[in-house]
Amino acid sequence: MARALPRSHSRRAAVQALYQALVNEQALGKDSLEFVTAENSDKMDAKYFTGLVDGVSKNIDTLDAELAYAVDRNLADIDPVESSVLRLAVYEFMYRPEVPYRVVLNEAVELAKAFGGEKGHKYVNGVLDKMGSKLRAAEYKESKARRAKK
Repeated sequence: MARALPRSHSRRAAVQALYQALVNEQALGKDSLEFVTAENSDKMDAKYFTGLVDGVSKNIDTLDAELAYAVDRNLADIDPVESSVLRLAVYEFMYRPEVPYRVVLNEAVELAKAFGGEKGHKYVNGVLDKMGSKLRAAEYKESKARRAKK
Protein backbone atom coordinates (compact mmCIF):
# COMPACT_ATOMS: atom_id res chain seq x y z
CA MET A 1 0.00 0.00 0.00
CA ALA A 2 1.32 3.43 -0.91
CA ARG A 3 2.28 5.84 1.83
CA ALA A 4 -0.38 8.52 2.30
CA LEU A 5 0.58 12.07 1.44
CA PRO A 6 0.53 14.93 3.97
CA ARG A 7 -2.71 16.39 2.57
CA SER A 8 -4.38 12.98 2.84
CA HIS A 9 -3.41 12.89 6.51
CA SER A 10 -4.70 16.47 6.88
CA ARG A 11 -8.08 15.43 5.45
CA ARG A 12 -8.17 12.38 7.70
CA ALA A 13 -7.50 14.50 10.79
CA ALA A 14 -10.01 17.14 9.64
CA VAL A 15 -12.75 14.52 9.31
CA GLN A 16 -11.95 13.28 12.81
CA ALA A 17 -12.16 16.82 14.22
CA LEU A 18 -15.37 17.65 12.34
CA TYR A 19 -16.94 14.36 13.41
CA GLN A 20 -15.99 14.94 17.03
CA ALA A 21 -17.56 18.40 17.01
CA LEU A 22 -20.70 17.08 15.31
CA VAL A 23 -21.34 14.18 17.69
CA ASN A 24 -20.54 16.31 20.74
CA GLU A 25 -22.80 19.06 19.37
CA GLN A 26 -20.24 21.75 20.03
CA ALA A 27 -17.93 24.04 18.14
CA LEU A 28 -14.43 22.82 17.51
CA GLY A 29 -12.40 23.57 20.58
CA LYS A 30 -8.69 23.91 21.02
CA ASP A 31 -8.54 20.68 23.06
CA SER A 32 -10.16 18.54 20.36
CA LEU A 33 -7.95 20.05 17.66
CA GLU A 34 -4.82 19.42 19.73
CA PHE A 35 -5.88 15.80 20.30
CA VAL A 36 -6.45 15.16 16.60
CA THR A 37 -3.29 16.95 15.50
CA ALA A 38 -1.12 15.20 18.09
CA GLU A 39 -2.14 11.86 16.64
CA ASN A 40 -1.28 12.93 13.09
CA SER A 41 1.27 15.74 13.51
CA ASP A 42 4.30 14.01 12.04
CA LYS A 43 2.43 12.94 8.90
CA MET A 44 0.16 15.83 7.96
CA ASP A 45 0.32 19.30 6.48
CA ALA A 46 -0.74 21.27 9.57
CA LYS A 47 -1.48 24.44 7.60
CA TYR A 48 -3.76 22.56 5.21
CA PHE A 49 -5.49 20.83 8.15
CA THR A 50 -6.15 24.16 9.88
CA GLY A 51 -7.43 25.66 6.64
CA LEU A 52 -9.84 22.77 6.13
CA VAL A 53 -11.21 22.76 9.66
CA ASP A 54 -11.54 26.55 9.84
CA GLY A 55 -13.01 26.69 6.34
CA VAL A 56 -15.65 24.05 6.97
CA SER A 57 -16.52 25.54 10.37
CA LYS A 58 -16.90 29.09 9.05
CA ASN A 59 -18.85 28.05 5.93
CA ILE A 60 -20.98 25.24 7.33
CA ASP A 61 -24.32 26.90 6.48
CA THR A 62 -23.21 27.50 2.88
CA LEU A 63 -21.88 23.94 2.60
CA ASP A 64 -25.09 22.47 3.99
CA ALA A 65 -27.17 24.59 1.60
CA GLU A 66 -25.09 23.28 -1.32
CA LEU A 67 -25.38 19.70 -0.10
CA ALA A 68 -29.17 19.99 -0.04
CA TYR A 69 -28.93 19.81 -3.85
CA ALA A 70 -27.60 16.26 -3.79
CA VAL A 71 -28.64 14.56 -0.55
CA ASP A 72 -31.83 12.55 -0.33
CA ARG A 73 -32.63 13.44 3.28
CA ASN A 74 -31.97 15.97 6.00
CA LEU A 75 -28.25 16.26 6.80
CA ALA A 76 -29.05 15.59 10.46
CA ASP A 77 -30.28 12.13 9.39
CA ILE A 78 -27.03 11.24 7.63
CA ASP A 79 -24.39 9.34 9.57
CA PRO A 80 -22.06 11.87 11.27
CA VAL A 81 -19.00 10.36 9.57
CA GLU A 82 -20.53 10.65 6.12
CA SER A 83 -21.81 14.18 6.74
CA SER A 84 -18.35 15.25 7.97
CA VAL A 85 -16.75 13.75 4.86
CA LEU A 86 -19.34 15.38 2.59
CA ARG A 87 -18.88 18.80 4.16
CA LEU A 88 -15.13 18.55 3.84
CA ALA A 89 -15.31 17.50 0.19
CA VAL A 90 -17.82 20.19 -0.76
CA TYR A 91 -15.60 22.75 0.97
CA GLU A 92 -12.69 21.60 -1.20
CA PHE A 93 -14.87 21.67 -4.34
CA MET A 94 -15.92 25.25 -3.58
CA TYR A 95 -12.89 26.85 -1.96
CA ARG A 96 -9.87 24.82 -3.09
CA PRO A 97 -10.05 24.94 -6.89
CA GLU A 98 -6.36 23.97 -7.12
CA VAL A 99 -7.28 20.49 -5.85
CA PRO A 100 -8.54 18.43 -8.80
CA TYR A 101 -12.12 17.18 -8.75
CA ARG A 102 -11.03 13.52 -8.91
CA VAL A 103 -8.65 13.98 -5.97
CA VAL A 104 -11.41 15.45 -3.79
CA LEU A 105 -13.81 12.68 -4.78
CA ASN A 106 -11.34 9.82 -4.34
CA GLU A 107 -10.05 11.11 -0.99
CA ALA A 108 -13.62 11.49 0.31
CA VAL A 109 -14.55 7.96 -0.73
CA GLU A 110 -11.42 6.59 0.96
CA LEU A 111 -12.23 8.51 4.15
CA ALA A 112 -15.78 7.15 4.12
CA LYS A 113 -14.39 3.63 3.69
CA ALA A 114 -11.96 4.13 6.57
CA PHE A 115 -14.36 5.71 9.06
CA GLY A 116 -17.92 5.23 7.83
CA GLY A 117 -20.48 2.48 7.73
CA GLU A 118 -20.28 -0.54 5.48
CA LYS A 119 -21.90 1.15 2.46
CA GLY A 120 -21.28 4.76 3.44
CA HIS A 121 -18.61 5.21 0.79
CA LYS A 122 -21.14 4.42 -1.94
CA TYR A 123 -23.47 7.10 -0.61
CA VAL A 124 -20.61 9.62 -0.38
CA ASN A 125 -19.56 8.78 -3.94
CA GLY A 126 -23.08 9.29 -5.29
CA VAL A 127 -23.63 12.59 -3.49
CA LEU A 128 -20.23 13.96 -4.49
CA ASP A 129 -20.69 12.88 -8.08
CA LYS A 130 -23.80 15.12 -8.18
CA MET A 131 -21.98 17.90 -6.33
CA GLY A 132 -19.04 17.69 -8.70
CA SER A 133 -21.31 18.05 -11.71
CA LYS A 134 -22.72 21.23 -10.17
CA LEU A 135 -19.70 22.84 -8.51
CA ARG A 136 -16.96 21.78 -10.93
CA ALA A 137 -18.99 21.39 -14.13
CA ALA A 138 -16.18 21.78 -16.70
CA GLU A 139 -13.73 19.59 -14.79
CA TYR A 140 -16.48 17.04 -14.11
CA LYS A 141 -17.41 16.77 -17.82
CA GLU A 142 -13.76 16.43 -18.81
CA SER A 143 -13.23 13.68 -16.22
CA LYS A 144 -16.33 11.79 -17.39
CA ALA A 145 -15.26 12.08 -21.04
CA ARG A 146 -11.76 10.75 -20.27
CA ARG A 147 -13.19 7.79 -18.35
CA ALA A 148 -15.65 7.03 -21.16
CA LYS A 149 -12.77 6.77 -23.65
CA LYS A 150 -11.04 4.05 -21.60
